[in-house]
Amino acid sequence: MYRVIALIANLIAALTIGDIFQAGVTLNIQAPGEVVAGTEFEVKVTIQKGDLQSFSRLQQTFPAGLKATASLTTNADFTFEEKRVRLIWMRLPTQDEFTVVYKIKVDERLQGNFTIDGKFSYIDENERKSISALSQPIIILPSPTIDPALIVDINEFEEKVIPYIPPLTTEPQMACIRQNPVPESDGNGYIINLLVNKESKQKFAKIEESIPTGYKAVSIEPREAIFTFKSNTAKFLWMNLPSDPYFLISYKLIPDNLITTSPVLKGKFSYLEGEKTISIDIKQTNQDLASLSPAEIGNLITVLNTPLLADKSNNKETEIKNNVPGKETVIETKPTDKEDSKEKVPRKNAIKTTQKELKNNLSYLLEPEEGVYYRVQLAAGHKSVDIQQYFKKFNLDKEVRKELHEGWHKYSIGSFKVYKEARDYRVHIWNTTVINDAFVSAYNNGERITVQEALMIANQAWYK
Repeated sequence: MYRVIALIANLIAALTIGDIFQAGVTLNIQAPGEVVAGTEFEVKVTIQKGDLQSFSRLQQTFPAGLKATASLTTNADFTFEEKRVRLIWMRLPTQDEFTVVYKIKVDERLQGNFTIDGKFSYIDENERKSISALSQPIIILPSPTIDPALIVDINEFEEKVIPYIPPLTTEPQMACIRQNPVPESDGNGYIINLLVNKESKQKFAKIEESIPTGYKAVSIEPREAIFTFKSNTAKFLWMNLPSDPYFLISYKLIPDNLITTSPVLKGKFSYLEGEKTISIDIKQTNQDLASLSPAEIGNLITVLNTPLLADKSNNKETEIKNNVPGKETVIETKPTDKEDSKEKVPRKNAIKTTQKELKNNLSYLLEPEEGVYYRVQLAAGHKSVDIQQYFKKFNLDKEVRKELHEGWHKYSIGSFKVYKEARDYRVHIWNTTVINDAFVSAYNNGERITVQEALMIANQAWYK
């Protein structure tokens, strides 16, 4: 039966997937019509971009139970979070047509049908535009090696098998970014470029990179640092940092023997905050760091440091946690004493509860405004809170509003037409309340967009 459906799906895909185009921009998605649970399959997305050059984004959403990993990103920053594949280009490839490739791992317990589509958004003549691909059906055949009692339909997987997702931390605007290793033209090693965004820090700082066995590291441009390589660790040490707010350093990896695979690196950037040493992970990008303008560097840091929210949809009883250094303010939930913490709440009941909460808090719902504007987000969670009662303790000078976005109740404050004003108000929140992880969110005609998109549409400058 599954194979008959798969053949029909393949035929439909062949007849309908095609190229979706708009003003010379086309989007084509290729994926198999049939896969087996427990295996991986490949997705190819070909984009005909025409004359487009600047900021663009490809976004695709998948059901729970599927996990995406990058294969060929073609100069984009690839992320897979909250069931969403997202590729962001600060600058598009030069060629008119290019292809990105990623793999989807199918949980071995799955079976059933789902669809794959996508949305490519871009800026054309200061206007935000997008094109969408037709939905392509895919059949998941059950794994022949798993106990049939464990098999779950993909449409029920999230309700029946809900994993715990730990809270994710946000990094400050202090950042260290590594460019993907660049092969030497003669094949004798790789060039490693790192960008340090130090903001106003002046004193002690350190970079430590774990170097794979079989390589030795040699300094190229240390930017006033003391460079050492010992015990598979490359280290840059500054007693006094360069005066520039951001700067590039580089070193070379030389293989002991013939190595054909690109080295996988891990590293940390450490600096002094008062008397305390702070360490942050070095993040990696496909971007050519040396070619980026100051605005593009700022946008890249913002993208890599975009806050991510924890998802604990299996909990009850609302609670908000604040003033936890390095963690975003997230509305979390805990089971009551009378309830089993393992009990799953049916999705239909959850929807009814959400509708009731929306009705009770109607006066605090966020209303759309015209054009591009910015707000400062304070907190978010899967359960609603009494806005007036809860936020009263922070003595805020503006009214808090709530929106329901992608399954989250998100609480924000203020409305600003200029990004810098929103940025300044965010700093004001940091300085006057215990909410030390508020961040700026952006909108266009009431629709949430990224800050990068808003800046480009409104032709505004980015500020740290």
